[in-house]
Amino acid sequence: MAGLPGVLGEPIKFVLNWGRRYSLWVFNFGLACCAIEFIASSMSRHDFMRMGVIPFAHGPRQADLMVVSGTVTDKMAPAIKRLYDQMPEPKYVISFGSCANCGGPYWDSYSVTKGVDQIIPVDVYVPGCPPRPEALLHGILRLQEKIAAEQSGPGGVSRPDPLGPGREAASLTAPMVGPPGATGD
Repeated sequence: MAGLPGVLGEPIKFVLNWGRRYSLWVFNFGLACCAIEFIASSMSRHDFMRMGVIPFAHGPRQADLMVVSGTVTDKMAPAIKRLYDQMPEPKYVISFGSCANCGGPYWDSYSVTKGVDQIIPVDVYVPGCPPRPEALLHGILRLQEKIAAEQSGPGGVSRPDPLGPGREAASLTAPMVGPPGATGD
């Protein structure tokens, strides 16, 4: 009888993961031209609702999936982190487009974050500048495969915070370079 709960646990995990996989509510964080491609993927030609993805959640507290599309600036980074923190567990992130992945053509700018993964954990990266709606559909399929393979219970997968322990979103606005002479030069 001691082995019985383990046997019953596997079908329950399968059902929970199946429900998460095919009922993703998306919180779109569109920042630039990639957001137009995201919107195009929800139109009738591509229609990602057929895969169980509801394109527009009312806010972060109703969303399972955050799609960050476009150029993430250092000034916008605390807002992204704050909204991500408001999402309930389990939560997933798709980085959509080269700018969200690594800064894109603006990677050497002083005000562009070198990828949204510097702020929040990312599950799937969708490359392109701007990526086509088909690329987003492929990224959603990869995310659904990842969700189906999860082994944990209802809490989802625990991932490390890219900011590290003890750092808050407000620390993202702190200046990276101190005033001259502050280092003892």
